[in-house]
Amino acid sequence: MATKHEQILEYITHLHVGEKISVRRIAKALSLSEGTAYRAIKEAENQGLVSTIERVGTIRIEKKKKENIEKLTYAEIVNIVDGQVLGGRQGLHKTLNRFVIGAMTKDAMMRYVTAGNLLIVGNRYDSHKLALEAGSAVLITGGFDTDPNTIRLADELDLPIISSSYDTFTVAAMINRAIYDQLIKKEIILVQDILIPLSETFVLYTHDEVVRWHELNEQTSHSRYPVVDELTRVQGMIAAKDVVDVEKQTTIDKVMTTNPITVSEHTSVASAAHIMVWEGIELLPVVDSQNQLTGVVSRQDVLKALQMIQRQPQVGETIEDIVVSRMEQVPGSEGKYQCSITPQMSNHLGTVSHGVMTTLVTEAGSRILRTKSKGDLVVENMTVYFLKPVQIDSTITIIPRVLELGRKHAKIDVELYHEDRIVGKALVMAQFID
Repeated sequence: MATKHEQILEYITHLHVGEKISVRRIAKALSLSEGTAYRAIKEAENQGLVSTIERVGTIRIEKKKKENIEKLTYAEIVNIVDGQVLGGRQGLHKTLNRFVIGAMTKDAMMRYVTAGNLLIVGNRYDSHKLALEAGSAVLITGGFDTDPNTIRLADELDLPIISSSYDTFTVAAMINRAIYDQLIKKEIILVQDILIPLSETFVLYTHDEVVRWHELNEQTSHSRYPVVDELTRVQGMIAAKDVVDVEKQTTIDKVMTTNPITVSEHTSVASAAHIMVWEGIELLPVVDSQNQLTGVVSRQDVLKALQMIQRQPQVGETIEDIVVSRMEQVPGSEGKYQCSITPQMSNHLGTVSHGVMTTLVTEAGSRILRTKSKGDLVVENMTVYFLKPVQIDSTITIIPRVLELGRKHAKIDVELYHEDRIVGKALVMAQFID
């Protein structure tokens, strides 16, 4: 039987896209408390099923697939630009294809405005009407209003008219940044992209006997299985070491490892890899918000995914990409690197940020270990001894040195210099992930 939380999520999923949702309505429809309904709506928002807009409320939106994640709904645009919805609220769930800045003559502008667009324009009432008639939503900058007839047209066509107090350049930059952030999210491989689904996962139930483990082991050659109850909620993990010299009639719940580490489908593969390496885990159960099993990921699949990520070209550039791309080997040296500090790498004081310094330390450690035929690493511990300010347009020299090197662990000393003056020093303890 589904839990109250699951009932609400199921109810929301079956609502029409664009339909308005309220805590009171859901609580009344399902005879539940408003607190339970509120928590479920927040979970639905995290899952991308609904969007909450100030002065409008919560509406059901179409859940975007990962390949379409860089597209934004008009509801998201309202939140990005701190906007006010003047009309066309029923169309807030729709996705825009692109935005057009109306900084041109009316005739020239209309050549670019088509259905599914967002026209960003000031208080040009005629342009607002023409854009709606062409199937485009409108974002009015400068905090201006529009004609009442245009608002009525927006309501008829279900095309939002949004007003923002920001100027045209600012809102265009804000929307562009949001799309860019979505591109970066799209490139991040999540557990849901590589998991073995529940339908293909071999599981044991708490009431099963150990003999069942032996049957699965003979059938699949696997030695580790998640243990679930009747509602497929994860109760434990069982491996070969747990059943050694155990009577075959013993129930699984007597020998399993309880309270196993789990991850959600939205956990990044990099985080899963860190957990598996840190905890020495070969198989991770993947669960939903109710701790119900949705699948598993193996250490081998995680490492393959990480290797694939490194071979893919990046579309959205992160701060780490910027730092790593500008870190080069000093000509004529071995194991010495340098990096020029750009404005993106600075803090509000105009000096290099501590995050950039730790990125340089980690990357230098990775590079020096690769020269010794070692693969990627997970940082277990980093101790930074001191940091001194380095301003923009300066060049930092990074010198890593391996202090200890084992089969699975390494200890690296990294020094950072600016104009032959030491500005940072760190000791890194790392574990190899392959």
